[in-house]
Amino acid sequence: MNTYTNSTPTTAGMAPSMAAGAVGATGVTIPPDVAREHFLDWLRYAHAMEEQAETMMSTLSARLEHYPALKQRIDLHIEETREQARMLQTCLTRYDTDNSTMKDMTGKVMASVHGMATMFASDEVIKGGLMSYAFEHFEIATYNTLIAGARALGDQESLQVFETILLQERAMADWLAEHLPETTMSYLLIAANDSTAAAKR
Repeated sequence: MNTYTNSTPTTAGMAPSMAAGAVGATGVTIPPDVAREHFLDWLRYAHAMEEQAETMMSTLSARLEHYPALKQRIDLHIEETREQARMLQTCLTRYDTDNSTMKDMTGKVMASVHGMATMFASDEVIKGGLMSYAFEHFEIATYNTLIAGARALGDQESLQVFETILLQERAMADWLAEHLPETTMSYLLIAANDSTAAAKR
């Protein structure tokens, strides 16, 4: 198990790469403090991202009364997302990170998610589906980055967390890709029979 004291991880129990510095693809050694600084920045962002993703998906779910399959899958992923945020918080706690930095990061993520959420104005189920699919791939890229960072630090505990979450995000992206055509046809059928606001749901 990795051992940490205060805000600086010690070399006790760490993989050799953490103590000696990771070696990049070009053969240049990456100083541990450099790898750690950027890794924690990415980890804080991922944690804030999952917290905001829960809010975003909950807003979308409330508008899916005419799309039970999509609503059920979104609701399942909301539960997964809550657990993901909890696991990421555990990773952060082991590094004893600064709460003020966490608040700053949350604000930045909120601004990004708010920009996506403005798409809920019209034909929201379609735009919500597109946004969700794009966001899943953003999350996939985030966790691939964190996996590389954890390997550079020799942080096996965090690595396992990121790999678990990555599988969930890929599964959600695959489900959306498979079902978006079906959702689109359902939307068009509803819109053809009802031009009121209900058609937008």
